[in-house]
Amino acid sequence: MANWPQVSIDMEKELEMCFGCGQKNPIGLKLNFSWDGKIARAEFTPNKLHQGWAGVVHGGIISCLLDEAMSYAARFSGVNSLTARMQTRFRRPLQIDELLIITASLTKKTRKLVEAKAEVSLKDGTLVADSTATMFVLGQRGEV
Repeated sequence: MANWPQVSIDMEKELEMCFGCGQKNPIGLKLNFSWDGKIARAEFTPNKLHQGWAGVVHGGIISCLLDEAMSYAARFSGVNSLTARMQTRFRRPLQIDELLIITASLTKKTRKLVEAKAEVSLKDGTLVADSTATMFVLGQRGEV
């Protein structure tokens, strides 16, 4: 990976405006993740505002769900991170108005990098998309 520029990022300020999880972002997804000690989990039902082709959820929205989930797995494990690389596999088209289950967990954690995996599935367990990511560790929660 190329050298990452030194950028000051306040990981707590204006978190409510995050596109993925910010509860005060008027155009955001408003995801709310829970943590069982190993897996970050959220539910989301995309609607017509999230479509690409008519009635089909845009792949960028699905990618955002996966990215946010992996970021939350890192946050719940105690680190702030920023996605460096992400690989996503789309398994099937997704219709709007279907309840989704988004899950993520860490697969590796070092001082500088975190690796994670995530899935978006239908309520019945049908896999829609999965992803892996490598994320830069920006610091321990509360440090940055």
